[in-house]
Amino acid sequence: MIRVAAVGDIHMGPDSRGLLRPAFDTLPDCADLLLLAGDLTRHGTPAEARVVADEVRGLPVPVVAVLGNHDHHDEQPEKVTAILQEAGVIVLEGGGTVLECGGTRVGVAGTKGFGGGFVGRSAGEFGEPLMKEFVRYTRRCADGLRSALEALEREGCGLRIALTHFSPVADTLAGEPPEIHPFLGSYLLAEAIDTAGADLSVHGHAHMGTEHGMTAGGVRVRNVAQPVIKRAFNVYQLHPAEARRAAPAG
Repeated sequence: MIRVAAVGDIHMGPDSRGLLRPAFDTLPDCADLLLLAGDLTRHGTPAEARVVADEVRGLPVPVVAVLGNHDHHDEQPEKVTAILQEAGVIVLEGGGTVLECGGTRVGVAGTKGFGGGFVGRSAGEFGEPLMKEFVRYTRRCADGLRSALEALEREGCGLRIALTHFSPVADTLAGEPPEIHPFLGSYLLAEAIDTAGADLSVHGHAHMGTEHGMTAGGVRVRNVAQPVIKRAFNVYQLHPAEARRAAPAG
């Protein structure tokens, strides 16, 4: 059994320094790894990133993260990423990482993702260049996630996790105004997850959403935005013997 701790949307700043560290220090007793599902800062400044870095520095469990839209606001995502990496965080964008947890190779594929909406109510690559680029950006994120999950399959991972900031399904947006669903996620992310195969999908971003959801292909989806889970992190149990394998092509 692998225990996956996850949280997103912690929105840390100088005045929240040390707020989560006491809870994170308990991770070795209850989890094998920690996933951070984006919006780790309030405005994406290096100063805020250093607060996050200090919160997780030296933890005895691996920490894997994606950035969120807030982490891009100051237009310095590369600096935010570098600060987190210096503290030992594995930051993903269109790539994956393999962790050895209790004798199991656990693969995590990550991307921030983007919006666009869900089946029946989604944007398309039509019209003005700006609208086309909006959807194409989401598609590039989804393609990177799919490729990363497929690579983890080839590497023989016993479990695979998709980590995003934006939601892959509408299920976990229940509670959010329907008018903003296109800005909270995209079905393209779910298509990527179902095509490549995964055992768990974790995201944040939807503060008024719902924790539990599922892709059309049966992959469990969990919204771990802190305003939803209302704690420092949630822990999810995965069992390698029950791992979902990707369906054969065709």
